Amino acid sequence: MRPVLVCIFLLALLASIQAQQIGLIANTDGRKTISLDGQWRTIIDPYESGYYDYRYEPSANGYFKDAKPKTKSDLIEYDFDTSGSLNVPGDWNTQEDRLLFYEGTIWYKKAFDYQRKENTRLFVYFGAANYIADVYLNGQKLGRHEGGFTPFNFEITNLVRDANNSLIVKVDNKRRRDAVPTLITDWWNYGGLTREVKLIETPATFVHDYFIQLQKGSQDRIDGWVKLTGTKLAQKITIRIPEARISKSFTTDANGFAQISFVAGLTLWSPANPKLYEVVIETETDRVQDEIGFRTIETRGTDILLNGKPVFLRGVCIHEEAPFRGGRAYSREDALTLLSWAKELGANFVRLAHYPHNEFMLREADRMGIMVWSEIPVYWTILWENSATLENAQNQLSEMIARDKNRAAVIVWSMANETPVGDARLAFLKKLIERARSLDSTRMISAAMERHYVDDKTQMIDDPLGEYVDVFGCNEYVGWYDGLPEKADGLTWKMKYQKPLIMTEFGGEAPYGNHGDALTRWTEEFQENVYQHQVRMLKRIPFLRGACPWILMDFRSPRRPLPGIQDFHNRKGLVSDHGEKKKAFYVMQNYYRELQKGPQN
Repeated sequence: MRPVLVCIFLLALLASIQAQQIGLIANTDGRKTISLDGQWRTIIDPYESGYYDYRYEPSANGYFKDAKPKTKSDLIEYDFDTSGSLNVPGDWNTQEDRLLFYEGTIWYKKAFDYQRKENTRLFVYFGAANYIADVYLNGQKLGRHEGGFTPFNFEITNLVRDANNSLIVKVDNKRRRDAVPTLITDWWNYGGLTREVKLIETPATFVHDYFIQLQKGSQDRIDGWVKLTGTKLAQKITIRIPEARISKSFTTDANGFAQISFVAGLTLWSPANPKLYEVVIETETDRVQDEIGFRTIETRGTDILLNGKPVFLRGVCIHEEAPFRGGRAYSREDALTLLSWAKELGANFVRLAHYPHNEFMLREADRMGIMVWSEIPVYWTILWENSATLENAQNQLSEMIARDKNRAAVIVWSMANETPVGDARLAFLKKLIERARSLDSTRMISAAMERHYVDDKTQMIDDPLGEYVDVFGCNEYVGWYDGLPEKADGLTWKMKYQKPLIMTEFGGEAPYGNHGDALTRWTEEFQENVYQHQVRMLKRIPFLRGACPWILMDFRSPRRPLPGIQDFHNRKGLVSDHGEKKKAFYVMQNYYRELQKGPQN
């Protein structure tokens, strides 16, 4: 490699390492932010010629330079300012017909001005970019982020200019065998800057992160920590909960870290009363506030206990698919629509499949009193023995927990979905579980697993991963992929472990308005029939503590091409992508109404 390119690589690597050392800033809602949403100039680059030269080596003069001809003879073969544009946040696939199936690289550019301030630091924050994002400011690389569903940020304090800043992001959504998720999924590979992008201002020394939750097993002791970043790390900090008349002071150590613990008499968060408190963290140099709910969640034998009382999780699965307009969901309005449908169904619980959803979903679930299963995209068959794949999964898990660890709604961290039993897979998932427990010991750990027949009428749940999770998740499609609907009537369920079970997937497929008799596949009546038999079967499982039908709303999937029926959509939704409720919706609604009358509601 030529010396100049070696220098470029080293500078980019150092910039990336320096940027990543800052880590994710907790609770951007509690900061002064400047939105960079809206129209971004874009260049479609399927051959990545804006990044590599013709020898497939990184170019010193790639599109990230945002170069302009200085004379009439200069040769520059791109121009952001006369190129097309895309909306941010948003996926590119649904913004232009020609990009519907596009997988590759698109470059984004946003120009902005910023008046620099003394004793202030500035970060650029991305809610998510699918899948790999290389980020540049004014020609200098800030770093790279891999993973399509978790947030990341880079410090730009010393790079930002008062005027005409050029923020450029190379987004590449090509699927890879060694990635997380891997090559094959059952949802659309939406590319782009799919969530909010904003500038975040902080003081020179600021509250970087915090964890303020009830101590595991306690309903009146708050345990946690606060972490400062900056030059004045040893400070007095005060945690205040004004409504509860609580004010407690602590001192951070030389590393800016303070462990906190104190007794607090609080109204506990629950679906029946989703109480949130304003929590203020004040230091000598900074002040942040958040809305936090306090509750306990644990298991005892085959029961799930919320605030010490048994609860049945009346759930539904949700993909991050936007209702009505289609494409990737990203807004508060999207979250309110989807969660309101879940509430209308009778749900007190949602499984956010198969990756971390946008932050609005978690914030609104907090406010609406809906418990949440949050999952990383360790899905189907990934490279279990690849160390880079494990590191990638661990990073996505860490970023998911970093963002949402103070959300009362989140009761389950899920490690995976439908992964095949094997030694390498077990070792991989055990490491993820260890990472999750080290970051947050207060929530339940699970994964959506499969089951098998021991005879024609007996389903057995005995995945060896069950030894390490708190609650079992199990996917089954009796009546759809597995026999006809009435097959469910004769089945008995057994489980090796004395743990609660959530049936995390079941259902069948039907476009809204497609009618026929109860044994004609693809009709609403067939889907309704599946659900009727499923409900009767679920009622007979003694260790069942939650049900999560697949899925709330129809969503796009390239694996579903059947013309006139699927048209590249998975039609298992209880609601169509235009908000129309199918007959099966009311089967589950009636089941959940029955459950609400019982002792575990």
